[in-house]
Amino acid sequence: MTRDTNRLNVLGQLPALRRYARALTRDAVSAEDLVHDTLVKAYEKKGAFRPGRNLRAWLFSILHNHFIDGQRRTRADTLRIASAAETTATVILPGQEHSVRLAQVRQAFMALPDEQRMALHLVAIEGMSYHEAAMTLGIPVGTLMSRLGRARATLRGFEEGEQATDKTGSSGRIAPTAPGRSDHLRVVGGSDDTTP
Repeated sequence: MTRDTNRLNVLGQLPALRRYARALTRDAVSAEDLVHDTLVKAYEKKGAFRPGRNLRAWLFSILHNHFIDGQRRTRADTLRIASAAETTATVILPGQEHSVRLAQVRQAFMALPDEQRMALHLVAIEGMSYHEAAMTLGIPVGTLMSRLGRARATLRGFEEGEQATDKTGSSGRIAPTAPGRSDHLRVVGGSDDTTP
């Protein structure tokens, strides 16, 4: 009875699977295809799902492995993604400052190398523990934390570069920030220390 209930809960995992697929593929249509293929593979491998196993981690592992297999089969997707990134590199300034900032952070996130983006997405956006994320990606926890650290450092570098550009006046000096305002991009979903 529990096993049947777990299978029915696959529908409850769809939003998370779609978010992760979107972070991997950077394309809504490809993400939907990836989720569909994941569900087909999960159905085909339903006999391999053991009672008591984490359904979410199992589905994320299938999705992740299917994505990696697709990349190995064809490099055309990589070229398409690179060309799409070049065509969308132009900045359209919306009326609201927070919209601009969100677009910049999203662009910086999407520019991260695949390994770092996958790790950061699972921990920061999906809220997975280090252990769950490492199992999903099929890597040791230490490797996951290394990728997270590099991703955070890259995003902080982006933030610091933005601030240097934004705060430099005509004299070339950086203007002081308002009291109590954080100068660094805060990436949620873990800390920078090495303890999980």
